[in-house]
Amino acid sequence: MQLESTLTCPSCGHRSVETMPTDACLFFYDCKGCRMRLKPLAGDCCVFCSYGSVPCPPVQSNDSCCVPRSAQAGGAGPKPAGPKFSRAPGGSGFL
Repeated sequence: MQLESTLTCPSCGHRSVETMPTDACLFFYDCKGCRMRLKPLAGDCCVFCSYGSVPCPPVQSNDSCCVPRSAQAGGAGPKPAGPKFSRAPGGSGFL
């Protein structure tokens, strides 16, 4: 697995060799040449997958990276659970 990737800015063409994190995705990167904030392109999980010479470690190992599997398949995914309330002892309020 490669942990270094060369990010190329689409605006100014500046190239920078960066070490990729293995435990998180990098969603934003500020170009060291023109200061443009790079963000992942649609369908990519991170800036390395969009602008790097090497995709991020989870993609290299065929994992799902930071995108939920249901979103990768085009689904909306499960709805988050709402707040859970319990009746207080004696009955009329919330804990």
